Amino acid sequence: MAKEKIAIVILNWNGKDLLEKFLPSVILHSEDAVIYVADNASTDNSVAFVRSTYPTVKIIENKENGGYAKGYNDALKYVDEDIYCLLNSDVEVTADWLSPIQSIFQTEAETAIVQPKILDYKNKAYFEYAGAAGGFIDKFGYPYCRGRIFDTIEKDTGQYNDTTEIFWASGACFFIRKSVFKTLGGFDASFFAHMEEIDLCWRAHNSGVIAKYVGASTVYHVGGATLKTTNPRKTYLNFRNSLFTLTKNAPKNLFILIFTRLFLDGLAALKFLSEFKLKHIMAILKAHYSFYASLPYLLRKRQLLKQHMHVDSLSKYYKTRSIVWLYFVKNRKKFSE
Repeated sequence: MAKEKIAIVILNWNGKDLLEKFLPSVILHSEDAVIYVADNASTDNSVAFVRSTYPTVKIIENKENGGYAKGYNDALKYVDEDIYCLLNSDVEVTADWLSPIQSIFQTEAETAIVQPKILDYKNKAYFEYAGAAGGFIDKFGYPYCRGRIFDTIEKDTGQYNDTTEIFWASGACFFIRKSVFKTLGGFDASFFAHMEEIDLCWRAHNSGVIAKYVGASTVYHVGGATLKTTNPRKTYLNFRNSLFTLTKNAPKNLFILIFTRLFLDGLAALKFLSEFKLKHIMAILKAHYSFYASLPYLLRKRQLLKQHMHVDSLSKYYKTRSIVWLYFVKNRKKFSE
């Protein structure tokens, strides 16, 4: 069987410094892949820089900055390769990082989404917040990772050097078959940024698609290059988009789940209050208002998605009932616990 071609697509918005720093590693260690920079209507000279410095890199110029979700949806229309690798511009890749992943795609036809091991570029002995060693979700739609639960990040001691099935793959380095991306309708552009990959993976799961983590492939991610974790805008997007994802994809007991989630979000707001982070409380309130306003759209989407749900995939989407309870009350800080 001929090897399926991989397209590495780096979404860029005013990221000349990041491209200057990280694009060389991608070019050096990705000999068999076709590399694209998809530009989200940058106003710096990043496109001119790539065009003059790296003429082998293909450039796609989006007409507007539609964030991660719409940005990739727009750009991927112009990518012909069989497998998309959606790679953040602040990621350093390593030697032979593509081979183990390409092997999975070649030998496992049912696997359509893959994530490598993601370590912290600033502290390379530790996992990185956005993805770590593969993502999971609890019953109420709160995401967490092997190697990172809330703000507790594990040191990499080889404990996740395996290949295993996961629920969601990180958008920092996200591999997906082109055919599956198109069948699923791509990302939900209303998300703009944050958690759109979890929504896509949940839709994939509900359709019977398998996602995997491949520990034999390693990349290093800076993280927070677009929005820092301390930015209230990030808090708003995370809380809003998490509610969007739960409403669209949870197979049953939706209103009980939503009611419980809103209560738990209220507890999160109290935690921010105890830390005097008033802007983050406002961000949660704004996220809830946006969620209520979007409910008609979300429920329509839910009805459409239910028509394509794969019966065998609906019995269990979550790894544990409540990661909030386990982490904050039971004090279980590691995935192994």
